[in-house]
Amino acid sequence: MIEPDFTIGVEEEYLLVDIQTRGLATVPDALMAECEAALGSQVSPEFLQCQIKVGTGICATASDAFDDLAHLRHTIRDCAANYSLAPIAASCHPSADWKDQAHTDQDRYNQLKNDLGGVGRRMLICGMRVHVGLDDDTLRADLMGQLSLMGQLSYFLPHLLALSVSSPFWQGDDTGLASYRLSVFDNLPRTGLPPTLDSWDEYTRSVQALVDLGVIEDSSKIWWDLRPSAKFPTLETRICDVSPRLSHTVGLTALVQCLTRMLWRLRIKNQRWRQYDSFLVQENRWRAQRYGISKGLIDFGRGEIVPFADLFDELLDLVEEDADILQCTNVLESLRSIITGGTSSDRQRAVAAATKGDASAKMDAVVDHLIAEFSEDL
Repeated sequence: MIEPDFTIGVEEEYLLVDIQTRGLATVPDALMAECEAALGSQVSPEFLQCQIKVGTGICATASDAFDDLAHLRHTIRDCAANYSLAPIAASCHPSADWKDQAHTDQDRYNQLKNDLGGVGRRMLICGMRVHVGLDDDTLRADLMGQLSLMGQLSYFLPHLLALSVSSPFWQGDDTGLASYRLSVFDNLPRTGLPPTLDSWDEYTRSVQALVDLGVIEDSSKIWWDLRPSAKFPTLETRICDVSPRLSHTVGLTALVQCLTRMLWRLRIKNQRWRQYDSFLVQENRWRAQRYGISKGLIDFGRGEIVPFADLFDELLDLVEEDADILQCTNVLESLRSIITGGTSSDRQRAVAAATKGDASAKMDAVVDHLIAEFSEDL
């Protein structure tokens, strides 16, 4: 069997903040034009006027993705500075109120606003998406199709979420969650863990049933944590919060790429990953959303909750062969700083706790921290 290339692409959404007030700012038309002139189709507006989205090209390795994303972040940061603005890569602004935000006036976003109603208005959230190139529909369906019932890649979605969490605050309050973004996003239709799908044909028939009814125009309106991309021959992982630090973004990208290849290795041996019902995987998804890496996840094979540091070491062992082939062993090791130094949510809480003053001063300090981390690896 010919091995897929397992190429990767990454999309990130950023929030634009006013450097003086630390509040969210509308992306000026002139700023967007400047970014588009420099980056072309790799940059675009997002649903809310305070958001901007970037996407890499097709990358062969995680190192290639790092270089592409570094260029994108560097350009967005420098262009924004001309307007006294700064980008932050966190899934929620720590203090902004969604009721103060306006959506982008484009046909696509106008339709989305009408379709989603009040649920859509609250979507003051940003995410990260990782695409892994699999140009064989049957292979994509096989790696995705048994997810909810039988494990496969969705088994690892809670692990990816736990490492990426960056949204502990909402409207100035500590939510007690490591990823509040997910609680907002899960209010939308067609979200969460992917359902059981036994074949590519079954997936396309299910999507077409909704299209024929006029419920959705195409599969881009299916927002599962993992899905076949609507535009590319890729498997798209959507579970992650956006990471403030570029090294963590690329480390998570490499982990997704390696896990996908590991499952392909099992497939060519007529094997599959362990089989667990989505009811159990969902429990780990909740633990990751609530605690990040601090309380561990359930190992259903052992029947116990395992510290995340141990799970991380097991993950690296699991994909060691794949990381070597895909040339990303060192990139994966960069994620160890999350294990030793905490997630973004942990770091944001630490900044708030160490800042003297009222709640507003604490949230301003968190924004400054996020502005600094955006450029840390550039």
